[in-house]
Amino acid sequence: MSQFKHVNFLWDDTKAASLDPVGRLIYRSNLLGSDQRITNTGGGNTSAKLLETDPLTGKPAEVLWVKGSGGDLRTSLRENFSSLYQDKLIALQANYAARADKGLKSRAEDDMVGMYTHTTFNLNPRASSIDTPLHSFLPGKHVDHMHPNAVISIAASKRCEELTKEIFGGTMAYVPWMRPGFELGLAMEKISKEQPEVKAIMMGQHGFISWDDDEKVCYTRTLEFIEKAALFIEQRYEAKGGHSKAFGGAKYHTLSEKKRHEAFAAILPWLRGQVSQHNRFIGTVQEDEAILRFVNSKDAARLAELGTSCPDHFLRTKIKPLYVDWDPATGDIAQLKKLLSEALSSYRNDYAAYYNRCKHDNSPAVRDANPTVILIPGLGLIAWGKDKSESRVTAEFYNCAVEVMRGAEAIDEYIALPQQEAFDIEYWLLEEAKLKRMPAEKELARQVVVVIGAGSGIGKETAHRIVKEGAHIVCVDLKEDTAGATAAEITGKYGLGIGVAGSGISGCGPAIGLAADITNRTSIRAMLDKVALAYGGFDSICVTAGIFVPSDTTGHIPDDRWDLTFRINVTGSYLVGDEAFKTWKEQGLRGNLVLTTSANAAVAKKGSLAYDTSKAAANHLVRELAIELSPLVRVNGVAPATVVQGSAMFPRDRVIGSLAKYNIPYTEDEATESLVTKLAQFYADRTLTKSPITPADQAEAYFLLVSKRLSKTTGQVVTVDGGLHEAFLR
Repeated sequence: MSQFKHVNFLWDDTKAASLDPVGRLIYRSNLLGSDQRITNTGGGNTSAKLLETDPLTGKPAEVLWVKGSGGDLRTSLRENFSSLYQDKLIALQANYAARADKGLKSRAEDDMVGMYTHTTFNLNPRASSIDTPLHSFLPGKHVDHMHPNAVISIAASKRCEELTKEIFGGTMAYVPWMRPGFELGLAMEKISKEQPEVKAIMMGQHGFISWDDDEKVCYTRTLEFIEKAALFIEQRYEAKGGHSKAFGGAKYHTLSEKKRHEAFAAILPWLRGQVSQHNRFIGTVQEDEAILRFVNSKDAARLAELGTSCPDHFLRTKIKPLYVDWDPATGDIAQLKKLLSEALSSYRNDYAAYYNRCKHDNSPAVRDANPTVILIPGLGLIAWGKDKSESRVTAEFYNCAVEVMRGAEAIDEYIALPQQEAFDIEYWLLEEAKLKRMPAEKELARQVVVVIGAGSGIGKETAHRIVKEGAHIVCVDLKEDTAGATAAEITGKYGLGIGVAGSGISGCGPAIGLAADITNRTSIRAMLDKVALAYGGFDSICVTAGIFVPSDTTGHIPDDRWDLTFRINVTGSYLVGDEAFKTWKEQGLRGNLVLTTSANAAVAKKGSLAYDTSKAAANHLVRELAIELSPLVRVNGVAPATVVQGSAMFPRDRVIGSLAKYNIPYTEDEATESLVTKLAQFYADRTLTKSPITPADQAEAYFLLVSKRLSKTTGQVVTVDGGLHEAFLR
């Protein structure tokens, strides 16, 4: 097949020729993984059987290089592949057979995975995949195991075996569903020996695998099988009426984008609280045309209840999603919440029954019974995960499941994996061991922290400090571009994470940048609603925004500047806390509000009347809000002393003015950095520690107050001033 419509042919002979054999395997893997129509994030395996020099004997040895456990084909590097002696892998067949003959087949499957370490070539530390036997036992030097939506549509069809013959003739064989592992590998080996003309195998309710002795031919053949499957499906799909008749046709209509976002903003924080009873979750909204066509359809309820088919899908999406039969035409959000509440209760009960019905004596304990995917007509899909990356991938996987159902229903009838088989994958002891090997979550994992004033100075430093502990950061500033710049720095350092699902703001990673005017309640609410759309809600807010208006040469402060100082330094913090509390109450999850006051609040001095008075008011605002927002939200303050370095409140002209005020020598053409250093050291010399105070010093206090380290502290102001004795408590 020379032309491809449903996949991208990307092979470059010149590029491939410049690489060593393992490099070409990585190249092939990256090409296949780059197209979501070929395989899903983290799914699929590729391999190559290569001759290597045995480090023990110095002689040639055939080595299987195969993508190891975890990782993603799109981004895989050499270290993501395990390397195993091919002859030792084949020798394990006798070991497996002996165990299976004793009636220990199920246990033997798990035991074999542990045996792979004994076949490792050259001390490669990469853990081997459970799919290793599939690659080892097939005859081709190069093997691709993919999870394309088009092929899985056939694999998840009631007449899968018949359709495989109809579509691919004798070029693709069929094997019924088997859990990945040794038994499946042996079944494939048997097929390849009995049908030497076959170069691919359809794996019932799973995917397919193809092979060849030439790597480019293997790559091309993989694409050709997917293309043929996709063409067959699309022809049948269009013959049945195409999009207008998909999933039985439309039952409901999509709300406008404005109304969708208003509805999402109204329900997401509440819903996040409902699904976060055991662990907090981060949300992703998906509202593209394909997912809306599904959730609005007549068959959505039936198909959603069947659950997903491919194991890769339901490990992310659970055995099934939660579908809510809400009529969006009513626009009744109260009714939607009621339906969601009832549906969540039923879902948890169903999940508990599924666990109790399918569990074994040695099954791991039941996991969180809340859904990870929620489908709402007129609105779209909401996916939940431990972080933004995971929720985006969960959304992506259910989108793949929808495409599989679309294809299966177009050519036949969609069927799901039997629940017992699904349970045995979900609660597989090897999967449990894999979960336990994962690194412990960071201190602020699963948290969303809004930092207002993140465009510069203390706010920017606080955003960078808190994200290190695993939190998602919403960078907020008066100007969106400065907020976005800080968010870009964070995502540039930590990445967007894997997955591409979602659109618009919901496609964000560990940080986003938003604009808000904290003197305007409407602006604050609009910002918080965008946070809900991005992450599902928030946990803590740090208000670092502030303004300093000095007196003029006569000691006078214009009325409008006095008013502006109080509107930003006091009223703004109140409005943020008051508006955010509405969301905190909806979530029902404990939160933190940290305001910025100042050491100046306790020290009266000439030249900063409006600022000092406003900060004294902010000190008391902390105490008042701590009472008003208790017990759900802890409210504390951070009181910096003069932070000159990195502060937007100290532009060059103010630094020069202060140097002149304190008779500190300087020159007009002196570099700004030098001027700042002089002033910072002058202020430091007035303190007990004699050290300049930096934004990083302040950021540490914000981190402590949003963490659980001071979980019983509220209504307090933490002073970070280097030991300014004039500000001691009186």
